[in-house]
Amino acid sequence: MRKIPVLAAAAMVMGLLAPALPSHAQDAAGNAEDGRAIFNRQCMACHSVQQGQNKVGPSLAGVVGRKSAAVPKFNYSPAMKEANKTWDAETLDAYLLDPRGYVPGTRMIYAGLKNPKQRADMIAYLETLK
Repeated sequence: MRKIPVLAAAAMVMGLLAPALPSHAQDAAGNAEDGRAIFNRQCMACHSVQQGQNKVGPSLAGVVGRKSAAVPKFNYSPAMKEANKTWDAETLDAYLLDPRGYVPGTRMIYAGLKNPKQRADMIAYLETLK
């Protein structure tokens, strides 16, 4: 009995499934331009994207990879100072979903970004900020 036709059929099926994967992966990664639009509507009143320019909230320039409560000269809540988080895609996703639930006692009054696609887009945008 020859196994080559079975392997060829399996490879063909995998080839048919492969085109669906990039689209899903792209959605999971988020769209930075859509994230910028969300930021402009929902975040820019309180946060700047300029290094060293704090508003009611700290500057978000370079936020991805940064430790929580690390922006100089910003008056963080005791809860945020004690949070000891590193802002990566996973922690940002949890925080943006429910800021007060993720860091109880935070001063951020934002209710959260409930839509997972919008959170992915926001994180993609935040990743562009240096």
